[in-house]
Amino acid sequence: MGIDIRQATPNDAPEACALLRRSIEEGCAADHGARAEILQAWLSNKTLQNVTAWFSSPSNFAVVAVDGQQLAGMALLTQAGKLALCYVMPGQLHQGIGRAMVQAVEARARCWDIAKLHMHSPASSSGFFERLGYVNAGKDKACFGLECDFLWKQLNAVEAPASKRYCSCSGK
Repeated sequence: MGIDIRQATPNDAPEACALLRRSIEEGCAADHGARAEILQAWLSNKTLQNVTAWFSSPSNFAVVAVDGQQLAGMALLTQAGKLALCYVMPGQLHQGIGRAMVQAVEARARCWDIAKLHMHSPASSSGFFERLGYVNAGKDKACFGLECDFLWKQLNAVEAPASKRYCSCSGK
């Protein structure tokens, strides 16, 4: 069975919240090194209430990767051009899930006329984003106290026929 990438809904929030927390706790262990103060700060806003709000906000675009009946990943783009979240369930890395989610949010960014995306990435994930064309601008402190890489990517404009400029993105 293949992976389906679709827009997240508030109904996805409970499973997405659990995925975020597990991915940070397990998948990012090399980054936080089980340091309680870093891990607690990183997880502090990964609550059901916040994830529901993120998925409900019209200024965000979130996608989930669904494998059968379970979430395998989630990503969140803000209209400010920030790739705020991109996480894949531990055990499902290196299967193209992250790449597919990033491609989906980049497509939406182009529809929103966002010319450049930016993000903070833990060191263990920076190589993944660099392979997708993101430029590593150096170290920066993330809001949860972990030293992260600041990455950015210039996006190409949405190509449309010269006679008719439109975006095929849904208005959701």
